[in-house]
Amino acid sequence: MNKSIGSTLIAAILGLGPMATVQAAPEKFVIDSAHTYPFFEINHLGWSTTRGLFRKVTGVATLDFAAKQGSAEIAIDASSLDTADAKRDEHLRGEDFLDAAKYPTLTFKSDKLGFSGDKLAKADGQLTLHGVTKPVTLTFTQFKCGEHPVYKKHYCAGDATATIKRSDFGITAYAGAVGDEVKLSIQIEAAREGK
Repeated sequence: MNKSIGSTLIAAILGLGPMATVQAAPEKFVIDSAHTYPFFEINHLGWSTTRGLFRKVTGVATLDFAAKQGSAEIAIDASSLDTADAKRDEHLRGEDFLDAAKYPTLTFKSDKLGFSGDKLAKADGQLTLHGVTKPVTLTFTQFKCGEHPVYKKHYCAGDATATIKRSDFGITAYAGAVGDEVKLSIQIEAAREGK
């Protein structure tokens, strides 16, 4: 891989550091669930921003840096939502919002990665939330590949962002009190299969 690919799977990614040298074939990466967290931000009553994250994420990506293409698939456990308040979390997992019992998984699938020169810049894909699938583009703000300093394995990692409207996905409860616009951010670390 090219050691200059740089600065987001599952937030986002524009490269800012050394990358791996270009390989002749696509490489598969498996998400490191301990270091991958999708975050969200939404306005609360016009007073403040409520933030939360999802603690259980799995996924894979296939990257072909030479051909400047690839794919990614991320699955998020809706019941793993955490806003640091148990009562609010229970409400958000319920029928008014995520309805996690009926729609237990959020997914993002992309087979169109965009590059700016040698830098991965975006992933155009389909987000499925609350049983509704809509096109969403993740814009990557940081991206790096190389040997992980702790695990001594080849990793790719980065940050990605997107903004959606919850009403587009059929989540309309408390309109006017709870904002419609939701900012999504995801920090992703993924290990290459094999060496």
